[in-house]
Amino acid sequence: MSVFRFGSADQALIVGDDSVIYPAVRLVLGDTGQCATTRLAIGSRVHINVGSYLSGEGGLVIEDDVLIGPHAKLLSAGHEFDSGDFRVSHNGLTHGELRVGAGAWIGAGAIVLQGITIGRGAVVGAGAVVTRDVPEYAIVVGNPARLVRYRKKFAPRDELVPRSRWSGWLAWLRKGK
Repeated sequence: MSVFRFGSADQALIVGDDSVIYPAVRLVLGDTGQCATTRLAIGSRVHINVGSYLSGEGGLVIEDDVLIGPHAKLLSAGHEFDSGDFRVSHNGLTHGELRVGAGAWIGAGAIVLQGITIGRGAVVGAGAVVTRDVPEYAIVVGNPARLVRYRKKFAPRDELVPRSRWSGWLAWLRKGK
């Protein structure tokens, strides 16, 4: 594991009880004075598998009992590319707090972008690229990640109500607008 930061790390890196961080994981805080939300808070009983990259530059909160698969990337910061200098590396950073709810699972090789909330008990499939919030107990896959279903026994109430073939078709049409 390596930790990369500039400035003071007071309360910027917190790891809860019984959490496991496997080899070759990179925890990035960057410059703690550059963004007010800079921190990396890892809850209790969290497993972060080998080769993962966790960016706390814009703020990253991982709640209790989360599983993070090998080589997953949780990115709370990015590069500004429309600021004026043609060299992206000479422009500023963008920040957005990222939050992973309790009991969630981020699959191997998944990428979660800044400003995203992964809901409690949600599942992000292997290799998925998450560009928007994931509801509680949802299962998302693909690039960009899309909802495929909710976990059995945890579906929202409206998902449990049987619908006729026509009402499902009409709901699908409405979503396309």
